[in-house]
Amino acid sequence: MMNHYDKASGQADEFICHEEIIDTIGYAREHADDRALAEEIISKAALGKGLTHREAAVLAECRDAGLTEKIFSLARELKKRIYGNRIVMFAPLYLSDWCVNGCVYCPYHAANRHIPRKRLSMEEIRREVIALQDMGHKRLAIESGEDPKHSPISYILEAIDTIYGTHHRNGSIRRVNVNIAATTVDNYRLLKEAGIGTYILFQETYNRHDYERLHPSGPKSDYAWHTEAMDRAMQGGIDDVGLGVLFGLESWRYDLVGLLMHAEHLEAKFGVGPHTISVPRICPADDIDAGAFPDAVPDDVFCRIVAIIRLAVPYTGMIISTRESERVRAKVLELGISQISGGSRTSVGGYAEDLTDKTAQFDISDRRTLDQVVSWLIDMGHIPSFCTACYREGRTGDRFMALAKRGKIADCCQPNALMTLMEYLQDYASAPTREKGMELIARELRNIGSDRVRELTGERLAEIREGKRDFRF
Repeated sequence: MMNHYDKASGQADEFICHEEIIDTIGYAREHADDRALAEEIISKAALGKGLTHREAAVLAECRDAGLTEKIFSLARELKKRIYGNRIVMFAPLYLSDWCVNGCVYCPYHAANRHIPRKRLSMEEIRREVIALQDMGHKRLAIESGEDPKHSPISYILEAIDTIYGTHHRNGSIRRVNVNIAATTVDNYRLLKEAGIGTYILFQETYNRHDYERLHPSGPKSDYAWHTEAMDRAMQGGIDDVGLGVLFGLESWRYDLVGLLMHAEHLEAKFGVGPHTISVPRICPADDIDAGAFPDAVPDDVFCRIVAIIRLAVPYTGMIISTRESERVRAKVLELGISQISGGSRTSVGGYAEDLTDKTAQFDISDRRTLDQVVSWLIDMGHIPSFCTACYREGRTGDRFMALAKRGKIADCCQPNALMTLMEYLQDYASAPTREKGMELIARELRNIGSDRVRELTGERLAEIREGKRDFRF
């Protein structure tokens, strides 16, 4: 069969070429024991310029324990080089579970009669936002099922305006990322005008045959429309986009290669790769049995996937949700993850009232409060960051990428992380978390390289303790 791979093409079947993926997996397996080739690829990755999907696939097949440790060690080093020890905090906010699609792995599918259907009113959204603000959150990712009647673009835009307009005590949501169904260029333009941060859309799987089997009905069943969504988002002016697959729906090898090809495509066509990559795994939920998916990914392979993505796309932010346990999250934080959720609810209206997850999209493994997650991160030497400065200072798209690829984003991120952590400690933290957090800030302040930035950061930290808010570099 002819290989029609063209990473700069606008056609889904060309920039995500099935034949190229199969060839790549075969090539990687053939070279699984080629130590010299693996060492060469690892040396290239150490430059921090990334890897091709084929090079990454070779490393994914390495069976040598020594090489595996080199891969993991380099992933730790690259993550620290670009993002330091900061971990950005966020929470999902589910607006509606009404959905017209037939996705067989999601409890929101239209045929599910067990789940109560709900769409938040604007007043309910305000209550959810206040509850999230009272935890300390500054960054949300809004989620909604696809339903042109119950959640049209006008509803999403009104929800965004409501979120940004809701202020409670010292609380405010400063960045709203959006994870909604693939839409039109005109609608993406409206989302951009509404001031969203990142547009996020999970591919679920890049295998067209399996994609169509898993999405038997509804607008999402159109593979090309869904896969080409990021192109339309870019055309609509959204220059921060977030990729992701649901590992376990298809062979992880196939989807890892497809994911990296998608990142290469965005670079080739728009000059800007994905701002974030998410790595969810299939898990149980109402009306869904994760055991029905034989390609479920074990923990050791999952850790390898995270490390390989960090080597291949070193500049991207990597996101992990509360699907994963505390133990797994601790492992992958070291290997490349730079953003995590905390205190999350995956049910519609689950923050303002206890719904016992009656409308949850998936089971949560890490059920700790935000304060417990912040305390845990501090104990591990990470800086929990509530920073939203890049988006608000216009450091998006190619401007952000230029800094990240040169390892210069830390010049802004380190002081911003410390200042937003100070806000959290003053306004929301428990006494034990506040005490250890203050010690962390004092220690990390000394690590800011620029004398002037260090001095200015110290001054602003003092002002935050006196009650002022929202400083940023």
